[in-house]
Amino acid sequence: MAALVEQPLVLAGEGWSDYGLVDSGHGRKLERYGPHRFIRPEPQAMWSPRISDWRADGEFVPGSDEDGGGRWHFDQPVPRDGWPLEWSDVRFAAQCTPFRHLGFFPDMAPVWAWMRGQLAGKVDAQTLNLFGYTGVGSLALSACGPVAHVDASKKSVAQARENAALSGMEDRPVRWLVDDAAKFAAREVRRGRRYDGIILDPPKFGRGPNGETWRIEEGLAPLVADCRRLLDAESRFLFLTVYAVRMSSLALGGLLAELFADLPGRIEHGDLAVREEGEGARLLPTAIFARWSNPG
Repeated sequence: MAALVEQPLVLAGEGWSDYGLVDSGHGRKLERYGPHRFIRPEPQAMWSPRISDWRADGEFVPGSDEDGGGRWHFDQPVPRDGWPLEWSDVRFAAQCTPFRHLGFFPDMAPVWAWMRGQLAGKVDAQTLNLFGYTGVGSLALSACGPVAHVDASKKSVAQARENAALSGMEDRPVRWLVDDAAKFAAREVRRGRRYDGIILDPPKFGRGPNGETWRIEEGLAPLVADCRRLLDAESRFLFLTVYAVRMSSLALGGLLAELFADLPGRIEHGDLAVREEGEGARLLPTAIFARWSNPG
């Protein structure tokens, strides 16, 4: 029986050569993405900045509504079509998107490394990436075996393919699928498929390629239940992240504890965070997570 670890933990990401959290405070954060620096809103940065020099190439200024509106303002030229970055052996494009993101989520770097570690020694591990976005996680997993990458956005999947080409990984065994994540998982259950690992990063709200509506409060539990049916006692992990939702990581851990009660292993939960660079560096929380792992 998978045991729930009640005490939450922090999974903290550190900067690397192509990314770093320079500073944060007063509801904003300053980050470096390769040769460029950007300021973005960050409500959880309730403290004061550590440094005074916040010069940046651009800043995303949010709108007055609560639906994530806003626009970029640039003080220096920034390539509109993006510029290449690298994490480990994966190369990908960063780009200032209309949704304030830059084409990938740097707080996921320790998750990518953790998943690779969970699959160590597993030959041709079969993994599934739901809500796969621009494919950095899928490319990281492809070093361990075949990957099914699912996202409802044609644009995101196209960018994921371009990142595969940028990494020289076009021949990796990745299925790039434009599909509704919940419907895909349900079909895989009916097909009797199994996976060695699953990662899912659902949005708070979204629409599928055929107009399907996703609301995390309604859809998360049934989706995770289907994901559980795609795993067995030989599988290695499930990793679930949730952003921008009024929900405790303990609630996510409780959901996994119920659904994974018949499998071995352990269930952990807590915060994803990124550590600032330099003296007096702090941890900036970004999301909550829950994960099931099985050493096999």
